[in-house]
Order: sequence, then structure tokens, then C-alpha cells
Amino acid sequence: MSKVCQISGKRPRVGNNVSKANNKTKRKFSPNLQRKRFYLPEEDKWVTIRVATSTLRTINKNGITAVLKEARAKGTSQI
Repeated sequence: MSKVCQISGKRPRVGNNVSKANNKTKRKFSPNLQRKRFYLPEEDKWVTIRVATSTLRTINKNGITAVLKEARAKGTSQI
């Protein structure tokens, strides 16, 4: 299962661990993904989505319908 938010499209990013001696080694920054169920009233069904917590805050603020509509317009939605 890939570590990708199904609404925003956030993926793991690559960066460096930096030690006190300033040695750099590669590492990954994974998005904080959670599995969450949402009810879509216009489709009259429940969907389970792997969503980043930052996107979850946006859903709580704007509503699932508005966020899904915007994501589908951008082309980032996998639902």
C-alpha cells in the first residue's frame, strides 16, 4: 500500500538527517496518513479514504463535498 494521500496527493519527500558533526544521510519524510470513513450525501454512500491529517483539517473546515470537488478539478483525487 503506497503512502499517498488519496485527496491531496501528498507523497513521501526526501531530505537529510543532519548530525551534530554536520554529516548528512538520506531519509524520508512520510505524510501522516490515517484511514477515515466519510459519508458522501450526493452519492448516498460511505467511502474509506487514506487521508493526510492536514487534509483532514481542511475537510473539517470546508466539508467533504467541497474538498472532493476541488481535488477532482485539480486532478489529485484518487476517488
